[in-house]
Amino acid sequence: MPMKNFFGLTSLAKPLTTEEGRRILERDHYRCQYCGLDALANFENSLGMTVDFVQPRARKGKKSTDNLVTACRPCNVIKGHKVFSSFDEAKAYVMRRREELRSDWEELRARVQPRTRTAGS
Repeated sequence: MPMKNFFGLTSLAKPLTTEEGRRILERDHYRCQYCGLDALANFENSLGMTVDFVQPRARKGKKSTDNLVTACRPCNVIKGHKVFSSFDEAKAYVMRRREELRSDWEELRARVQPRTRTAGS
């Protein structure tokens, strides 16, 4: 039995070669095309960079340079397998969703962080 069948891997398992991914990162100057995170600013940012299929592979997206963009992992996860009519629409969705998540996080943080006591209290 071939290993690819044993592990259930298909042609979707490795969508891009390392070289193909590197070319997309270089084309986009190692910057997330959704939020602008700069992978060259520090090592931690570089660890979170991915290449995103604007039209997802799961939705018949092609492995063409006009369908691939550099994306930080959070933006890539937020966009997920959703289908958009254009990259601009996808970017608007990702940025709107990031703000919603930030607002939710700030509310949670305000609720669970210990209250700072003022002098004399």
